[in-house]
Amino acid sequence: MSSSPSPLLELRDLGCERDERLLFSGLDLQLAAGDVVQIGGPNGAGKTTLLRALAGISADYQGQIFYSGQPLPEASWDFARDRLYLGHLPGIKKSLTPAENLAWYLAQAGGRISIDEALAAVGLYGYEDTPCYQLSAGQLRRVALARLHLAEARIWILDEPFTAIDKLGVSQLEALIARQSAQGGVVILTSHQDLTLPQLRVVNLQDYRPGSVKSAAFHQTNLGLNGLSGAQNDNGEVVAHG
Repeated sequence: MSSSPSPLLELRDLGCERDERLLFSGLDLQLAAGDVVQIGGPNGAGKTTLLRALAGISADYQGQIFYSGQPLPEASWDFARDRLYLGHLPGIKKSLTPAENLAWYLAQAGGRISIDEALAAVGLYGYEDTPCYQLSAGQLRRVALARLHLAEARIWILDEPFTAIDKLGVSQLEALIARQSAQGGVVILTSHQDLTLPQLRVVNLQDYRPGSVKSAAFHQTNLGLNGLSGAQNDNGEVVAHG
């Protein structure tokens, strides 16, 4: 009987807050080689907050994150080298050209193809030396997405990667994500786009919001570990009684 593959990335009892407000809690998630996971939920559910925590930008979370079986922060350095994060904004310096922006990234992370090849793959052949302030929003997004063609990282963390790109760009990006999965990589993303990837799993953060069944169970467990009992008030908040 074959065993399931070990997770490359694992979240245990994860919870995130913003501005001292708990967004979600009790999130358990395992991602093995080949997994593609879409984080769902309405605006304000904590999707970007979660991705920022996974990207190492924010340490404002509760619970544990494991990379290749090792907990953070012990595995932080290896995890940082093996992940690529694209935020909701393109992250492009407009005073530089596409080639110059990607040259900076290439110097930090290395690449598997040339910058010219990466730009051609996203439809920007001939724009290598055009200042980015002359590019449209969709073209700026394509400069950012060119990093996916360069990247050797096994884990892609993508926040709304389909923003500002046309239908052809959407299908090309879906194909790129499918290739990353087929090569044993992991992709975790947010998107309002209806995706057609057959291997896609969806995790809805609404299931882990304060007051939900899963979240309440998480808080009851944590309170019990501290020798406390807890009950929910009318707002779905867990109130501890020592």
